[in-house]
Amino acid sequence: MVLRALGLGDLLAGVPALRALRRGFPGHELVLAAPAGLAPVAGATGAVDRVLPASAPGRAVPRSLDWTGPPPDVAVDLHGNGPPSHRLLSGLAPARLLAFAHPGTPEIEGPTWCAEEHERDRWCRLLRWYGVDADPTDLLLPPPDTASPAPGAVLLHPGAGAPARRWPVERYAAVATALRARGLRVVVTGGADEGDPVARLAERARLPDTDVFGGGPPFDRLSALVAGARAVVSGDTGIAHLAVAHAVPTVTLFGPVPPRRWGPPAHPRHIALWYGPEGDPHGRRPDPALLRITPDDVLDALGRLPAARRPGEEGAP
Repeated sequence: MVLRALGLGDLLAGVPALRALRRGFPGHELVLAAPAGLAPVAGATGAVDRVLPASAPGRAVPRSLDWTGPPPDVAVDLHGNGPPSHRLLSGLAPARLLAFAHPGTPEIEGPTWCAEEHERDRWCRLLRWYGVDADPTDLLLPPPDTASPAPGAVLLHPGAGAPARRWPVERYAAVATALRARGLRVVVTGGADEGDPVARLAERARLPDTDVFGGGPPFDRLSALVAGARAVVSGDTGIAHLAVAHAVPTVTLFGPVPPRRWGPPAHPRHIALWYGPEGDPHGRRPDPALLRITPDDVLDALGRLPAARRPGEEGAP
C-alpha cells in the first residue's frame, strides 16, 4: 500500500519511487492510494496494479482509506513526513511501514526529512534507507497510444494550483502572439476549473477554437497533446512534469518555489526560469519572483531549446 494522495505533478515526481517499489517487491500487488482521476496516469507508469481512491483538499492527508483487504505486508508513506499520514497507514496494521522519521511518531524508524531536497530525490532516498534501490532519473513514460490533435504545436498552460504560481494571462497571450507571428501553431490547455484563464488567453491571442483544449481533457488526450508538442510553456504545475515524462522540451516558470526543489532534471531540453527570492507557494496573488519573468524571457528560452526527441532516438537518453 503506497500513499500519495496528491496531484498530477506529485504523482509524476513519485514515479521513480513507485518503479523502485515495483522492482523491490515483484511478487506483491502494488496499490496506490491516490485521487481516482489519476488512475490512468498510475497505469501509464507500469508500476501500479490498482488505485485505491483517496484525496483531501489541498495537500492535506485523507481522513481515512477505504481499504477492506487484509493488513498490507508493506505500507509506504510517499505523501508527507508527519503523524497524520503515518497514523493513516499505521491504522491498516501493516507488517512494515516505510516512512520518514518524525518526533510525533517515535515508533517509526526512518531517515531524516530534508526540506531542501528535490522531490524526486527525497522519495528515492527514503526507499534506499530501507534497502530498496531507487533511481530518481527513472521518470519517463511510454509514448501515448493516441495521436496528438495538434502535433508540433507550442503548448501553453496558464493554470496552476495556487494563484502564487500563475503567470499573468496577458503575458502568455503576448508569447502566443509572437509565436504565431513566426508561423508556429500555439495551443492552450487548462484544467476543469481553469476555464477563465484559458478563455482569456485564447481571446487575447486570437486562437481558433481548434487550438483550445480547456475543461480538463481526459488524460489520454492531454498526454498525446503534450507528447506531440514542439515545446510546453507553463508554471510549476502538473503539465510541466508530464512534458518531462514525455521528453518534450519545456520552459517552466518558477515563482515562490525554486526549481532546485521541484524543477525538471538537468538537460538542455528543459529550461527553468527563476529569479527569486522564495515566497509563499500558497499566496493569493502571483508571486513577485514569478512576475519578474517577462514574455521576452520566455521567447528567448524557447529559442534556445533543442528539437524534441523521443527516448530511444539518437541523442535522447
